[in-house]
Formats: sequence, C-alpha cells, structure tokens
Amino acid sequence: MEQQLIDNAGMMVPGPTVANSLSASMEVSGVGPLARSITVSSEGDGETGSLILGLSDRLVAAMIQPGQKLNKTNIRGSTLDLSLETTGPGSDFVERSSLSAKGNTMEINLDGLAKNNNGSAAVAFLTLDGMESLLSHTYFQTENRTEMYSDVITAILPSVNNTNLTEPVNFTIQHRERNRQAESEAGMVTCVYWEDKTLGEGNEAAKQKIMRWSVEGCGVVFTNENYTVCSCSHLSTFALILQIAEPPPQSDFLEWLNRMCVIVGLFFFALAVFTFLLCSWNPKINNTARLHLCLNLGSSHLLLLWNDRYLEEELACTVMAGLLHFLVVASFVWMLLEALQLHLLVRRLSKVQVIQRDGLPRPLLYLIGYGVPFVIVGVSALIYSDGYGATEAQACWLSEKRHFNWALTGPVITVLGLNCVLFGATLWSLRPTLANMKSDVSQSKDTRVIVFKILAQFVILGCTWILGLYQTNLFFQVLFIVLNSQQGTFLFIVHCLLNKEVRDEYIKWLTCSFNKPRERGSVKDVPSVSEDVDKAD
Repeated sequence: MEQQLIDNAGMMVPGPTVANSLSASMEVSGVGPLARSITVSSEGDGETGSLILGLSDRLVAAMIQPGQKLNKTNIRGSTLDLSLETTGPGSDFVERSSLSAKGNTMEINLDGLAKNNNGSAAVAFLTLDGMESLLSHTYFQTENRTEMYSDVITAILPSVNNTNLTEPVNFTIQHRERNRQAESEAGMVTCVYWEDKTLGEGNEAAKQKIMRWSVEGCGVVFTNENYTVCSCSHLSTFALILQIAEPPPQSDFLEWLNRMCVIVGLFFFALAVFTFLLCSWNPKINNTARLHLCLNLGSSHLLLLWNDRYLEEELACTVMAGLLHFLVVASFVWMLLEALQLHLLVRRLSKVQVIQRDGLPRPLLYLIGYGVPFVIVGVSALIYSDGYGATEAQACWLSEKRHFNWALTGPVITVLGLNCVLFGATLWSLRPTLANMKSDVSQSKDTRVIVFKILAQFVILGCTWILGLYQTNLFFQVLFIVLNSQQGTFLFIVHCLLNKEVRDEYIKWLTCSFNKPRERGSVKDVPSVSEDVDKAD
C-alpha cells in the first residue's frame, strides 16, 4: 500500500479509503478492535508500529488537494479518529487552531506555519486504536516501572515543506483508566514522543536502528487525575507514560518486630477477654463496654496481621478493608461508651452510698456500640464503594482519593473530642462527689485512681494512633509499632492487674485454691469508692 502511494505521487485518496486502509493495517498487525485475536506480545512491536505511522503520513497527505483554502475534515471510525485542517492564501486569519481526536486535543499556530510556506499549510491530528500495544511502554528506558497512561496520538504536517514550528504546540491528553490496584500506586506522568531513526552510515551492518519513547523537546505543563497538558517543540507521535517508583524494600526487622509485638498484644487481649468473662466480678459491675472494646480491638489487630495476603484478590481485599473500618470505628465507639459509663458512675456517687448496677442497659450499649459503626460503614460504602481496597501502602484499607479516609478520621476525631469533654466533666464532678462520701480511703487516693484510669484509657486508645502520622524515621516507626500493638497489654494492666479483686482471683487460680469453697464475705457487699470505681471504670 505504501509503495503504491510512492509510485503514484499526487494521487488523491478519499477519507473513507484512508480509514479503511488504516483499519485493515491494524487488523493484520493483530491489534485494534477489528483484530480477531491479539497476536502482539506485551513487549510490543515497534517495527510494525513505525511502518503503520509512516503509512498514515502518506495517506493523510493524499487527502489534501493542492491550493486548498481553509477547510476542516473529521473522520471517525472504529479504529481511526482523525482531524485535518488546511489553510491557504486568502483564508481568514485564525490565531490558534484546535483539533481533537478521541477526547484529546491539540492547539497549534497554523497561520504561523502558513507564513513560512507561501501561505499554505496543513495539520492532522489522529489516533489509531491499538497503537499503544505496538508502541509499548517497554520502549521507554528508565529504572522505574512503567505503564501506558494514554492513547497514542499522532500530529503531522502533511504536504508542508518548512515544518519548523513558530511556537510550541500544546496537547491535552486524556488518561486511560487503570484497575483498582494500579490506582493505588502513585507515579510521575511523563510526556514522550516516538523516536525512530537509524544511526551510522555505509552497509547495513554498520547501521544501528533506534526505536524508543523519548522525552526530548516535550514537557508536562499541567496534570490532574483526568488529563495532562504537554507542551512540545516538534510534532511526532506522542503518549503519556506513567513512571512508578519501586517501593523501598520492606525492612525485615520492622516486619519481624510488628508480628512479634502484635502476637504479644493479641495474647493479652485474649487474657483480658477471658478475665472479663470468667472472673467472679461484683454483680454491680457491668463489663460489657470494656469486653467488647477488647474484642473489637483484638479482632482488628488480628486482621491487620494478615492484611497484606489479600492484596492480589480484589474482592477479598475490599471486604477486608470494610471489616477493618467497622472494627476500628466500633473500638472507638465502645471506648466512648466506657468513658460514659464512668462519668455516670461518678455522678451517682454523690446521690447514693450503696451503688446499684452501674451504667447503661446492655441492649442500649449493643445498639450504640455496633449500630453506629454499621451506619458509618454502610453510608461510606454507598457513597464511594471503590474507596475500600488496596492502597499505596500495600494494605487493604481506606483510599485517600476523594478524601475517603475521612470516613474513619472523622468519627475518630469526634470520639476523641467527646472523650475530652467527658474527661473534663468527670473531673469537675469528682470534688463535690468525694467530699460528700464517707470512705475508709483518703480522697486523694480515690482521685488518683479515677484520674489515672480515665487518662490511661484515653492515651492507650487515642494518642497511640497519632504516632502513625509521624513515620519519618526508624525511631518513630518502632515507637508506633510497639505502642499501637500493645494496646491489649495496656488494657489488661489497667483493668485487670490493677484491680485488687482480679488479682485475688489470679492468685487463687495459680494456687489451685479456686476449687475450694469461697469464704463468706470474700467480696464486700458495699465496696468502697476506690474499689467500685476501680471495677466499674
């Protein structure tokens, strides 16, 4: 086909013939929408791609009539999308011409070219569906991982002798859609052009054929998540290539430390859960909030331990991220309920000396503790279901796109703020409460116990997450891993080891004396302020 065009110089070719010819060329090359099967490897076929680009130059040039004045032609087909504009002597002056092909646009000063070519000039802008498979991103030489980020576009000046541009040409190139896992990988967008040349002279053995994507003469002017504007000082075949930096190798030490610390933390979570379930607590004490706090936090830590194993499975990763979102939000809601339980207890101390069963009823606790997280996760999934899945940090978690991570950050900040309010309100209630109570222990000891428990739980569950924002060096990484993974350990210490009644139970278990009949009066009927607060917190 190309040889016929060479042998019949000056032959006119109509637009439909150009479209059919290029479609047939792509089909027999094994690419494009009409190809029966894709026969091109992932490495591409630069020689075939260059041959078809050369053919397109000749076919487009054969569409132009000599002496043609200002005219615009558009051809839309299954494979070809072409915009052609010509200008001649006597044509109206147009400062900048805009051409489009498959959503991409080109802006060029066509009149400036015409002034350097006796008043006549022509420019064509086209895309060939499937050309990105022939001119693969593997032809771009870089140390980074790459992927084709746009359609391949071609800008040519057919039948123009002086092709020197009077000013740079701007291309607005639309981005191609990426799969969800690829979307989580940030990269650098690069404007490139197809370079096809032969180096050396003499016989064929001395010549060197070069086919590659090059950045020379092109640069990125603007880019966002939908398109990129490139400015180039020459015309050729262009594309966008996304360079993705390889993530730094995972530290074996940090991975080992994280797993060991999480396993230790899970052990104490389990120990705390069994203590709440099996220990002989005072019947006035309601352990519902702290029990479910440990269950949700422990479950989230367990899932995070195996989180990276589901990155390759899109559905499993999405479910994992949604479940983690639910568990973390539920943990903070139960922490708020625990703080509310303590605040209600402190308020009641000033009214009665014998404390009835403390806190809110269990059905209401379950409704709030699991209903609120369910609503938050459900609404988040309805608004942006693609927000759950693989992230840049190689974890099944919440995406930062469209600020979706605020579906977790917002509730957490709200809970921490409410906890601060409850903390202040509880401290305000302590002075008159303790002043009116008759107890065997001093007021200072009661105050220290209550303040310590409130503050300890707030720091354990709230402040450790703040360290996750400061992962700038090894010290902060290690500190975050140790403190965040030991939430179960800290909760066990605060609510179990520092509780005298629980310590007595442990001693009985260890000495095998728990099988003996318990002596009457081993649990006081009316606990002191310190013991009751210690148990009901």
